[in-house]
Amino acid sequence: MSQTAAVRPVISIRDLKTAFGTHVVHEHLNLDVMPGEILSLIGGSGSGKTTLLRQILGLEHPAAGRVEVFGQALHDMDARTRALLPRRWGMLFQSGALFSALSVFDNVALPLRELRALPEAVIRDVVMMRLAQVGLTPGDALKQPSDLSGGMIKRVALARALALDPDLVFLDEPTAGLDPQRSAEFVELIRQLNHQLGFTVVMVTHDVDTLVAMSMRVAVLAEKRVIVCDTVDKVMQFDHPFIKAFFQRELEYRSRLSAASGESVHGKP
Repeated sequence: MSQTAAVRPVISIRDLKTAFGTHVVHEHLNLDVMPGEILSLIGGSGSGKTTLLRQILGLEHPAAGRVEVFGQALHDMDARTRALLPRRWGMLFQSGALFSALSVFDNVALPLRELRALPEAVIRDVVMMRLAQVGLTPGDALKQPSDLSGGMIKRVALARALALDPDLVFLDEPTAGLDPQRSAEFVELIRQLNHQLGFTVVMVTHDVDTLVAMSMRVAVLAEKRVIVCDTVDKVMQFDHPFIKAFFQRELEYRSRLSAASGESVHGKP
């Protein structure tokens, strides 16, 4: 593999314009998502985070511009290539979106069975492997979604998102509804799996703790475009009202830590 191929973006968006009638959501929007990274999308209400995800997933056609996924322009693909794309990505929805009539096992097995190409014995092995990877037991496979805690629902949903060994995983508010301890545990699980399996993550979150703990880079949507995309530390230094408001608690916390460190150095109580 050449060096150029090795650093080719998994997602590349150029000069994107999204409009619904006369209402323009995105204009001149550019963004690259690199292989193996965890990139977070943040923005205020109406900034178009969900709309951008729908553009990346090919569910909506841009008014202008180009969206490439895995090096191919979405809307230049033939129907067969487009149909195969969802096998290369997984989606974890905010609520988990498990099918209430199916067991944990059958929820995770569903994407594998939809391929109509794998024997049931192979499906069973893959499902049990994915459940183990997210910290669930063989006994959990027999449970119904109604028997699960919020944290377990998230883990089952993650196992299902990983069922087809995707190259790309989308996370929609992955820690929403979890208490701080369960949230921290789930964040660490995703980080470990990202490191072990090497998939790329695009995450939408409003939770600052989750964003700081997980993100390799943060893309900020404002003024109909990505105004900055960089590490958390550099994004927090970017002068913009939304960024200051979003990170206010984190900035205050870091300021207190810095002040305490300075007092310690100078021998003050």
